[in-house]
Amino acid sequence: TIEKLPDKVILQIFSYLSHREICRLARVCRRWRQIAYDTRLWKNVSLRPEVSGLHVGSLESLLSLIAVRFGPTLRYIELPIELITHTVLHELSAKCPNLTHMLLDFSTAMQLHDFSEMQAFPTKLRYMCICLSEVIFMEGFMRKIYNFINGLEVLHLIGTYEKCEEEEEEIYEVINVHKLKSATPNLRVINLYGINFIDDSHIDAFSSNCIQLECLAVNFCNKVTGSTLKTLIQRSKRLTCLLMNGTSLKSEFVMQVDWDKCALQELDITATDLSTECLVDMLTRIPNLRFLSAGQINGFNDTVLKQWMESGMTRSLMSIDLDSSDNVSDDGLQKFLTRHGQQLSACCLSGMPHITDQLWMSILPVLTNAKILVMGTSEKLGVNIHVDQLMDTIASSCGNLERLELRWD
Repeated sequence: TIEKLPDKVILQIFSYLSHREICRLARVCRRWRQIAYDTRLWKNVSLRPEVSGLHVGSLESLLSLIAVRFGPTLRYIELPIELITHTVLHELSAKCPNLTHMLLDFSTAMQLHDFSEMQAFPTKLRYMCICLSEVIFMEGFMRKIYNFINGLEVLHLIGTYEKCEEEEEEIYEVINVHKLKSATPNLRVINLYGINFIDDSHIDAFSSNCIQLECLAVNFCNKVTGSTLKTLIQRSKRLTCLLMNGTSLKSEFVMQVDWDKCALQELDITATDLSTECLVDMLTRIPNLRFLSAGQINGFNDTVLKQWMESGMTRSLMSIDLDSSDNVSDDGLQKFLTRHGQQLSACCLSGMPHITDQLWMSILPVLTNAKILVMGTSEKLGVNIHVDQLMDTIASSCGNLERLELRWD
């Protein structure tokens, strides 16, 4: 019976459970309660109810938890707006010396707590994620922590893109990026997601101070046009990942960049308005591209695929996502994948009504190293999709497959 299992085995079992379930099990008996409160089970904690189901009723309860339950073993914590106070941050600083990852969720804030008395903040942070509010200015809080975050290597600023109404009202620059970049010279990864005020000047600011930058993501920052991309690539010699999904890139700016001198391996230009000429110019000059996401672009067509192949710059390619690329023909794709399919770990050709099971049946025998395949469209088709035959071909050809998505309805 489970009563005969040693504590270390039950502890191991508990480690696979969510904190909400662990809290429920703590009510079973005194022994389980003691195991459930073992600090080793509380290394990574989310106190956002919508994420973890955990809700702390009062600040006093949280302060007690920090001292007794979390302590030196705590590595990662997520705090909602109501728990982000100077006393909580003081306590985390004092009692959790090994805290390296933190998420602060201000997204629902209508006003900030008073941080005028804040004198301490966790100093060993390597990763910080801040979910911004649409209307609350963060400077009162940020100026108190600038001196403590110069060791940050990964920064996520999450905007309100998914909450925005179609008709925008006034846009507020709720966080001062130019001050923030001066306080974080060691950043390697910067993710600015869906922030309505982020523009090219902010990219320029980060690239001027963060010389170790390896990854920059500005997905759904629709004020980004690419006017400072040339400077970014010149300064950031270590930049290997550039994600610009849903931005307002302009072809003339993108074509000014010295792509042939960059170290880029991962590029996302999904849902941008780049021209065919620009796409050819860019892709035929990036020497070591491994991951390309270029779906939902009208300018991406057979000409781009053909000239990219002929340039020889496809030799390192491992993953390609051409979701909803309606101007690429099945013949163009077949030629491309027949030549390069064997080197691909991931291939996404979804959202295209003209790409049916017939094309997939012909190219699957080449995709022998594929781990991820995405196919099909939710649009109604005038032809039948022979899923059984498709499955047989996948089973016989793709022995390394780990993830498969079929989007045909």
